[in-house]
Amino acid sequence: MSSKKTLFDKVWDSHVVEHIENGPDVLFIDRHLVHEVTSPVAFLGLKNRGIKVLHPEKTFATADHNTPTINQHLPVEDPLSANQLKALEENSAAYGISYWGLGHEKNGIVHVVGPEYGITQPGATIVCGDSHTSTHGAFGAIAFGIGTSEVEMVLATQCIMQAKPKSMRINVEGSLNRGVTPKDVALYIISQLTTSGATGYFVEYAGQVFRDMTMEGRMTVCNLSIEMGARGGMIAPDEKTFEYVKGREFSPKGAALDKAMTYWETLYTDEGAQFDKEITFDASNIEPMITFGTNPGMGIGISNDIPNANAVEGGAATYQKSLQYMNFNEGDSMMGKPIDFVFLGSCTNGRIEDFRAFTSIVKGRKKAANVTAWLVPGSHQVEAAIKNEGLLAILNEAGFELREPGCSACLAMNDDKVPAGKYAVSTSNRNFEGRQGPGSRTLLASPLVAAAAAVTGKVTDPRELMEV
Repeated sequence: MSSKKTLFDKVWDSHVVEHIENGPDVLFIDRHLVHEVTSPVAFLGLKNRGIKVLHPEKTFATADHNTPTINQHLPVEDPLSANQLKALEENSAAYGISYWGLGHEKNGIVHVVGPEYGITQPGATIVCGDSHTSTHGAFGAIAFGIGTSEVEMVLATQCIMQAKPKSMRINVEGSLNRGVTPKDVALYIISQLTTSGATGYFVEYAGQVFRDMTMEGRMTVCNLSIEMGARGGMIAPDEKTFEYVKGREFSPKGAALDKAMTYWETLYTDEGAQFDKEITFDASNIEPMITFGTNPGMGIGISNDIPNANAVEGGAATYQKSLQYMNFNEGDSMMGKPIDFVFLGSCTNGRIEDFRAFTSIVKGRKKAANVTAWLVPGSHQVEAAIKNEGLLAILNEAGFELREPGCSACLAMNDDKVPAGKYAVSTSNRNFEGRQGPGSRTLLASPLVAAAAAVTGKVTDPRELMEV
């Protein structure tokens, strides 16, 4: 057996507590992130069995899915949301867990605040009852979503039983074209592999494009790994990673940092290590992307036409059903399609760089009269940066308002729902039927494409509005 290891192998193998022959591994979990939706039943299980949380200091709770994004100082009106938020607050207090609820300065989307406060670190194992936990893989961590029963298991034991996934490396080489963002890179990869193309794999992203990306861009790419069926995605940590992590509240300091760095600097794939599958893409083939259907794999370059059914994997009947839901036709151009809503935010694109990109397009322009725009920062840190950098003044001048942190219109679990039949250009991660509200129609795109739609009222190539 080769002694050469992939990045994934190094992190996984170092966390195996016990290997069960012909079964799963018992994996130690360094960080457990908790929110209000998947945790109540898990905590109830602990209570019924009289079990405590084994490592409350490794567990962090924040409210995000059910939170309103306006008037957060007022009581939450929706009774289900209010009950789930109250349950998380009470359970966190009962078990000694850090809790960042509404009104707390650290409150925000779980996959935004984790990195912001240094909870996310290279080489760690991180889980959360949320599929987009893969976001944290941008730091060279193994991060993946878990179900409610697994949330209970981690709370009780700080371990989880998992079969080791296969490994895949996706290389994107070259330099990105003008107007192409990390979101476009991810949507392009998913469009090429389909939503099941990485099923059973843990993906490492490699190549010049990812080396050149900022940490926030890497988070966006890893966030979307789950949308092509992968168990998670990760990128080898480098100097950008280390500089991002250093000095944050929960990051190691002093001698502990020196020790951590000794480990972190070993986190790369050895030359000659073998992957179960390897794919390479040319960055020059990627342009601003937009989805036209009802899964993230149904995406095209914004200048292209909607493909014919015979050119798409998955069967003509399913394809036609998707187009019927969207009220689109084979061969349609996406350019010029009218838009009703624009959503900037979510754990995919709710960071400060996303707001900088959006603002760069709308500066000096006005919001289209036919568009309702929801601009939702992923955290209070992002919200503060928007104000301190002068972005809010530019957005307000263009006719936009800033909402308060939360998951917002990514999913229909709070007040920010897109009405039936309406079209939303969304910087979030899923465009399933009803994802943003019953009957809503979602077009996934980057912050640049979202901004172009917001000021023109239709699907527009952002390169037409960018300064040369």
